Amino acid sequence: MEGERKYITCEELKEHNKPGDLWISIQGKVYNVSDWAKEHPGGDTILFNLAGQEVTDAFIAYHPSTAWQYLNKLFTGYYLKDFKVSEVSKDYRRMASEFSRLGLFEKKGHGAMYSILIITTLLHLVVYGVLKSESVLVHLVCGMMLGALWIEGAYIGHDAGHYQIMSSRKCNDIAQILAGNCLTGISIAWWKWTHNAHHIACNSLDYDPDLQHIPVFAVSTKFFNSITSIFYGRELKFDPVARFLISYQHFTYYPVMVVGRVNLFIQTFLLLFSRGNVPHRALNIMGILVFWTWFPLLVSCLPTWSERVMFVLASFTVTALQHIQFTLNHFSGDTYLGPPTSSDWFEKQAAGTLDISCSTRMDWFFGGLQFQLEHHLFPRLPRCQLRTIAPTVKDLCKKHNLPYRSLSFWEANMSTIRTLRTAALQARDLSNPVPKNLVWEALNTHG
Repeated sequence: MEGERKYITCEELKEHNKPGDLWISIQGKVYNVSDWAKEHPGGDTILFNLAGQEVTDAFIAYHPSTAWQYLNKLFTGYYLKDFKVSEVSKDYRRMASEFSRLGLFEKKGHGAMYSILIITTLLHLVVYGVLKSESVLVHLVCGMMLGALWIEGAYIGHDAGHYQIMSSRKCNDIAQILAGNCLTGISIAWWKWTHNAHHIACNSLDYDPDLQHIPVFAVSTKFFNSITSIFYGRELKFDPVARFLISYQHFTYYPVMVVGRVNLFIQTFLLLFSRGNVPHRALNIMGILVFWTWFPLLVSCLPTWSERVMFVLASFTVTALQHIQFTLNHFSGDTYLGPPTSSDWFEKQAAGTLDISCSTRMDWFFGGLQFQLEHHLFPRLPRCQLRTIAPTVKDLCKKHNLPYRSLSFWEANMSTIRTLRTAALQARDLSNPVPKNLVWEALNTHG
């Protein structure tokens, strides 16, 4: 029977990597996901990025065991002839199988319940403080508590987005809309679009949107070549404006983080009102409208404009702690150019991530994301299990001579600032030519 099988080579598989012609291989069996791409719950970006490859490790990372039963209808009848499984991948798959056998993916703990309790308490205190107190100090504290509320809400939205907090997919979807759109004003559709791309192409300069912050930040001098973002479909121009801003990025890093939330609001609106295909667009817009009803109304209840500005800035400043954490996990990690490859899945995740070491008492503050490598390797694993598996992941990295970076919050900040400073100093080198921007060309071409 073995001789009756039809085979294709890895090179032949690579040819099927275009929209309308997307093939992938999982455990040596080749599947046609061209039509399925539009229905894929994780979005079509992931499939476009990994099309034409053997993607077993990525499939294991993102899908429960129940997903395997849906593959047969996509089977092309071909098997992959010449692929090899690395020793790292073999160990990773054994690890995933063991965690599944132990039931770790189903043991969700009480983290979500505690977060919901914190959010509910903070919301009541904020509203009560704004409406019932005339004290400026109380209003300042309320603004800070609102920032903490947004942080916890983002963690709930993140966990629900990875289907970690509830067994039902529909319940997770509802939790995402409530915690993301309604509570924080950031569309879960936008988050899924960018976050899934980030996970699959961790620290790829041209594929990972979480590193593409030109003209404000550049974590690598490779951005100085005006590379093209595959995710956004446009050139990331390193023009004189970008050179100036990046030259001082190690000084502007924290101030930008404070107002970074404004960019998230803008990105949300740009996506939801774009012409592209946005899953559950109407529901996402309704959720955003809920936020932009209660939040301005709450701010308007403050007695003066100075207190309103103070309240908003206080909430943004506290939330900046979370934005900083997100960048600490990756800005000083290893980067690369080009598409992600599933053949070195474990290696790429280890190279591009950085853990934050902290005591168990601070787990609530980091939302489980201090175990960034563990989360990237097993994104469906509930946050309460990440500390449990960390020693096993560390041992596997040591076995295969792969980096396992775990720094304190202070050390991670210093590492990130050093990365930004290194690129900033090189950006100041005037001997490095900068492409002329459109304004310069217009002035010099047309007078």
